[in-house]
Amino acid sequence: MKHHILSYFSFLLRSTNQHGVHSPFVYQLLTQCFYDKKQYDAYNILKNYRKALHTDSETIKVTDFGAGSRVFKTNNRKVAAIAKHVAMMPKRQRLLFRLTQYFQFNNILELGTSLGMATAAMALGNPTATIQTVEGCPNTVKKATDYFTKYELQNITAYNQLFKDFFIENALETYDLVFIDGNHNKESTLQYFEWLLKHIHNDSVLLFDDIYWNTAMTEAWQEIIKHPRVTVSVDTFQWGLVFFRKEQRKQHFSIRL
Repeated sequence: MKHHILSYFSFLLRSTNQHGVHSPFVYQLLTQCFYDKKQYDAYNILKNYRKALHTDSETIKVTDFGAGSRVFKTNNRKVAAIAKHVAMMPKRQRLLFRLTQYFQFNNILELGTSLGMATAAMALGNPTATIQTVEGCPNTVKKATDYFTKYELQNITAYNQLFKDFFIENALETYDLVFIDGNHNKESTLQYFEWLLKHIHNDSVLLFDDIYWNTAMTEAWQEIIKHPRVTVSVDTFQWGLVFFRKEQRKQHFSIRL
């Protein structure tokens, strides 16, 4: 927790908005996507999806394969409590929708489904996209798929697998967007990155969640952005985005949302 707090103060000191950005590609991304104030109809669907989860009183047993929970002391958890304490916040959910819509990602992979809030945002961002989402916990992925059906999100295929098994058995040739939200430790995050390098193209985007979760996650993030194939990287504190556009010179941006 101390690392998280100190990192946030450091981020505030170095971060900027569109006025401090001298890259046309990133400037356009910020002004037309990150800071887009339009109220999309999809936001109401996401709001209703969240509201339904917040009133879901079912208790499920969660199998945790990652760094564990800072909130829950037991693996028996109410769905409403999971949605309230650890699910994606509305602001981030809307941004993920806008990112998917802005780039019109077609092949999308999510590592860590949880209750499907991020998955729903991506599915609505491009209803014609092919979305694969992977979750190790069988009870959690069952709950998420129930909600995908309820909200008629038909472009999602959920896999109840460990990430490493998914890559062996079900990975597509390339992905336009990969959202990595699971196993918050350095070794696993770097391993996923190395796997994903085999499945990206020039316009692919990798989106890492919780890059300041702990010291190890921040170290992983720093190694990733130094990789020679990464050209542009964007740090929003909660998320880290990396791009592989060969036409861009290597630059790193810390952006306030």
